[in-house]
Amino acid sequence: MASDNDAREPAAGAPQPEGAAGAANSDDGAPATAPTAHRAGPEGTGGASAAAASGPDAEAAGHPGREGTGARATAPAEATGRPAVTAGGPDGGSGPDPRSKGTSPATTDTAHHPATEAAGHPVPAGPEGAGHPAGGERLRFVGAATRRIARGIDLDEIVLGLCRATVPTFADAILVYLRDPLPVGDERPVGPVVLRLRRTDQLPEHVRGAGEGDAADPGAERPEPVPDLAGCAAERCEVRIGGPLAEVLRGVRPVFGDSSAARAALPELLGDERPVPDRHRTILAPLRGRRRVIGAAVFVRRPDRAAFENDDLLVAAQLATHTALGVDKAVLYGREVYIADELQRTMLPDSLPQPTGVRLASRYLPAAETARVGGDWYDAIPLPGNRVALVVGDVMGHSMTSAAIMGQLRTTAQTLAGLDLPPAEVLHHLDEQAQRLGSDRMATCMYAVYDPVAHRIVIANAGHPPPILLHRGGRAEVLRVPPGAPIGVGGVDFEAVELDAPAGATLLLYTDGLVESRLRDVWTGIEQLRERLIETARLTGPNPPPLEPLCDEVLGMLGPGDRDDDIALLAARFEGIAPSDVAYWFLDPRPQTARQARRLARRALTRWGLEELTDAVELLVSEVITNAVRYAERPITLRLLRTDVLRCEVGDDVPQLPRLRQARPSDEGGRGLYLVNRLARRWGATRLSTGKVVWFELALPSHAR
Repeated sequence: MASDNDAREPAAGAPQPEGAAGAANSDDGAPATAPTAHRAGPEGTGGASAAAASGPDAEAAGHPGREGTGARATAPAEATGRPAVTAGGPDGGSGPDPRSKGTSPATTDTAHHPATEAAGHPVPAGPEGAGHPAGGERLRFVGAATRRIARGIDLDEIVLGLCRATVPTFADAILVYLRDPLPVGDERPVGPVVLRLRRTDQLPEHVRGAGEGDAADPGAERPEPVPDLAGCAAERCEVRIGGPLAEVLRGVRPVFGDSSAARAALPELLGDERPVPDRHRTILAPLRGRRRVIGAAVFVRRPDRAAFENDDLLVAAQLATHTALGVDKAVLYGREVYIADELQRTMLPDSLPQPTGVRLASRYLPAAETARVGGDWYDAIPLPGNRVALVVGDVMGHSMTSAAIMGQLRTTAQTLAGLDLPPAEVLHHLDEQAQRLGSDRMATCMYAVYDPVAHRIVIANAGHPPPILLHRGGRAEVLRVPPGAPIGVGGVDFEAVELDAPAGATLLLYTDGLVESRLRDVWTGIEQLRERLIETARLTGPNPPPLEPLCDEVLGMLGPGDRDDDIALLAARFEGIAPSDVAYWFLDPRPQTARQARRLARRALTRWGLEELTDAVELLVSEVITNAVRYAERPITLRLLRTDVLRCEVGDDVPQLPRLRQARPSDEGGRGLYLVNRLARRWGATRLSTGKVVWFELALPSHAR
């Protein structure tokens, strides 16, 4: 006579329904259909539409996302020989079942939720005599469970959805193993397959160890509880090539725990001497994604509960398939989020420069955690003469394309700023560049140049929200800047305005995400921002508020419904350079100009108490002035600035930049820049629209810092 195991062996290899092997998710992440899990016929099994779970039956099943919505049902006392037990908990009430904490390093579900939470069905109470759920009930459970699994967008949510949908409705305990690391897309992992315990979930101890009849008959024999798999299961398993676990995973179909294949595979997965219930109370289900097996799930029922049937293999296959597809989706989504995050971070400056005469602070916030890439950017570009260009822009859209266009426009703006073009001219060239990128490439941009010596700022606008200037006394005003047309429109002129930039004032440049949302228009948001700045400045009295806390206060005005767009914020505190720290001369290009420049520099150093630098400054000024006199046709400019360093700038009308080269012993020239490079702390040359500027810096003596 064939044994009980032999009689049930063929069921483990029964043909798998198409729904279990080919379940697919719709665009919004929910399964298009919830196939039926029913008995296999002679010609194979087919799927059924999830529409069968709609209507009144669906209400009885309960929505998987709501807790406590399932119908309260009882197991017949006649079938179990025990008092009827509700689905709400072990004591017959309708309250939630608490979850126990596992000792495994993997995450163990400890949330309190009703037994009917997964699909609105009661836990089959009592021993085997309680019977098995009907086919329609299985169908409703599979539909609700797969919808819950498909709702997750990241790895933890999907695995949690499987555990919550399974325990205690389908099983009393579950262990979920996933590959470590998980392959992404078409990656072909090399090396051995390693499975790591990702999550466990099981009934609490008082439910696992107590029967329903204990309250009525304290002396009755307690049923054997399900083993504490969460505390004893192996955390990591390396799948042996050609081993029993590899064969089960390769077979894809779930198998009973007492089958010959599972009896050899479970010790390899869970570890040797890990107890599992006998007979049909354990199912080992491989998790197969779109291209390969990515893990395994183990479903366990306690001995006093009805054993799994053949139809339960089909249910386990559906759960495993939807979980694997969801894990594939989560891994791909995580990779896309990582790429978008890295792209956005590399498009924005790592840190802002701190030029003399101005202090800068910035913030960037994506629209949401699920849309980390956008087209907003900010930049601060040092210019000759201690000036600085302040740029804030916004490319239309939230996509990789928007971020790529933003990167190209930012690079173009940096190149144009290096040519020292006027702000209106910079926007004109950006407009041409946007048109070359495509007919629908549009962006807004604000470009400003601050001169700390003249205490003036020149601003040009291309369809961007106007800047706000916070004065030292606490007054905030919206600057009247011509709005202009967005970049990419073409055929429009941009107008620049020059305004006072008093010391102690703060200029705020921002994108429309800060002031516009579904709940308010742009001008309402601008007025709220102005009032927020006034309130913040009032807290510090006559002194201007610190920049970093000021940026945080500005972002604090955002409400829950105000994050419709990403936000770029750039704050500039004007400090300026005092006129007493600047010396400026015009010199004619004559042979005597070098001697005259040395004399003027010596006088300025004496006035500033920097006589220690006289020799070095005279030598370097003489070399740079001599080179300018040799080629210039118009007056030469010489400027000395005393800040945290001593800076010397020599300008002429020749656009060619000097280059450092190694002079040969026979050469009469070519050693001037070599001396500058050896003696100066820093030096450089910048091409201007009217010529060039060669500059160098020397460190101040310790007593002058």
